[in-house]
Amino acid sequence: MAGPSAPSSASAAVLLPSDPIPDTAVSVQGPNFDNHLTIQELLESYERIGFQANSLGQAISIVNKMVYEPMAEDDSDDPDVRAQTRCNIFLGYTSNLISSGLREIILYLVKHKHVAAIVTTAGGIEEDFIKCLGKTYLADFNLDGASLRKKGMNRIGNLIVPNDNYCKFEDWLTPILDTMLAEQKETGNVWAPSSFIRRLGKEINNEESVYYWAYKNDIPVFCPALTDGSIGDMIYFHSFRSPGLILDIVQDIRSLNELSRRSRKAGMIVLGGGVCKHQIANAMLIRNGADYSVFINTGQEFDGSDSGARPDEAISWGKIRAGAEAVKVFADATLVFPLLVAATFAKDVTRES
Repeated sequence: MAGPSAPSSASAAVLLPSDPIPDTAVSVQGPNFDNHLTIQELLESYERIGFQANSLGQAISIVNKMVYEPMAEDDSDDPDVRAQTRCNIFLGYTSNLISSGLREIILYLVKHKHVAAIVTTAGGIEEDFIKCLGKTYLADFNLDGASLRKKGMNRIGNLIVPNDNYCKFEDWLTPILDTMLAEQKETGNVWAPSSFIRRLGKEINNEESVYYWAYKNDIPVFCPALTDGSIGDMIYFHSFRSPGLILDIVQDIRSLNELSRRSRKAGMIVLGGGVCKHQIANAMLIRNGADYSVFINTGQEFDGSDSGARPDEAISWGKIRAGAEAVKVFADATLVFPLLVAATFAKDVTRES
């Protein structure tokens, strides 16, 4: 005798029929290491893995369009716009990333003229020069702060910067400030943060410096919060001994916004949040939004801060164009940015190797 049949309501709930799958749907599939994948083939597989791997795959696709996709003819009356042959890429990053080994990746992008402009914070400027004067060391997140203070060791996450490095920085920077103040008094021309940074890039004269290459390749570097760090400390001390140095941020907001407005195509790559993210996005508003956008950070949007906001919020402000290709990768930039660069700007180099 047959047993009782399953309740029809339970069967209907568990075995609910699916709607037809669209022909355009992409199935989930991970990499097959039996095929002895190259790094490029591995990174190309990310778009089908799912979760944040999928977001990184989208970011790779978007950046490749920024770098390699040819632009249509432009009927602009502006010869500078007509002369552009590729998308202008605005790169933003927080200061801790220059403290990390991402500095060398950013240097590669600047050295090879892959970006049109940079926006960062004070530490993102000074830590580059400080690394030319003394090393930053790997350490541990759990080191005791009070003990480190007694030893003159400054912790940045799991990195350590000896305080002597900042003393070397003061010794290097102070005479330059004296010269810049004298030039300002002689010519009547005041400095902007970008011209200040350009001058330091020239003075460091070191190929290990990001801003040396920005100076050499005439890539503007904007830092709206230039005094929020050791540079600010040095300017503070200098102002008592030799007052009068002026940094004009109005020059820079005009220069950044005009570079955005006059771009035939514009793309954002922003690592982290805060000033660098908001300043670039706001410059995109001047041209009615970026054409391509890639955000990489670990922030969340539920406190209302722009730092963790997804691209759709920027669309509501007109900072990313409706219909533009945009993605946020929820990840530590030190994990994913090297992979992104390997699959885009440096893919010919990684393929050859």
